[in-house]
Amino acid sequence: MKGRRVLITGMGGELGSLVASMAERSEWASDIMGFDVDPPRRMLTRSQFVRVRADEHDRIATLIQEFNPHVLLHVGVWEPDARLGTADAQSCTDQVAKAVFDAAHQTESLETVVVRSGTEIYGRGAYSPDIAVESTPIAPNTVYGRMCENIETRAVDLRTSRGINVCTLRLAPVLGAHVPSPLGRLLRLPAIPYYGLGNPIFNVVEDHDAATAFMLGAQRDADGVANIVANGAISMLRATTLGRRLPLPSFGPAWWLAKNASTIAGAPMPDHVADLIQHGRLAASNEAAHLLRFAPRHSTTEVVRNLYEWPSIERIPAKKQVA
Repeated sequence: MKGRRVLITGMGGELGSLVASMAERSEWASDIMGFDVDPPRRMLTRSQFVRVRADEHDRIATLIQEFNPHVLLHVGVWEPDARLGTADAQSCTDQVAKAVFDAAHQTESLETVVVRSGTEIYGRGAYSPDIAVESTPIAPNTVYGRMCENIETRAVDLRTSRGINVCTLRLAPVLGAHVPSPLGRLLRLPAIPYYGLGNPIFNVVEDHDAATAFMLGAQRDADGVANIVANGAISMLRATTLGRRLPLPSFGPAWWLAKNASTIAGAPMPDHVADLIQHGRLAASNEAAHLLRFAPRHSTTEVVRNLYEWPSIERIPAKKQVA
């Protein structure tokens, strides 16, 4: 269906601005509006952006109700220690989610909502790929996992009360050239700590693949839950080898020291990243193929390998002026 008004929360972030740029190139999106606490990370040609604070509940609600979108893409989720510290990330995410979903209940033209969640909602370790996503137990044991659970609860309430399509995307850790990711920062350190009693494996997903899933969820008016994860898996030790970094096996008190040392080195390790390193986190993506007819272009190994090919900041000292 063409001529649909699209609202994008979190448009200022890397993933949100990427989703907006894809919406601008789509054939079905007409007016596009988004908001965030910071301006978009890329050049947008026809999207309207509004800068708001996370705690401006009434202003956010008014923006949504006046725009009256057909499609709502809720990308406005702050991963702890990505752009904000853990406490601020949780506060901002919860405040924006409350304002957005309160307004969505009152929006007349709304047809489809696509919501960002995370595989952190499953909690520790892996789940069986033979079990459907919607029947897989969720047991979040980290701050980010509980943030995702809160968002999904609000989304389910909206579906129940309004009967609209709600597509929930449980993203694996998102890595990209400019994505602020605590896992990505950790993997770029010269020496990388990993939990020395085991070598558990995990999935990631590339940012363009994650953004494509948002677009397909909207385009297909998808209704359901899907894991968005790259094919294959990797361990911290394997990732360290790919990046030619120094592996630091740690456990017991040394693990506590390693987590604090990574923070000092500029790569804070929030509890969901520490849990991933210690216990791994796997998820199958069968539902994405069925619900969205979508498969990520990049495997987990490719995403991590590309991580080490992205240029780092090179500091060039200023030349002294000749008198």
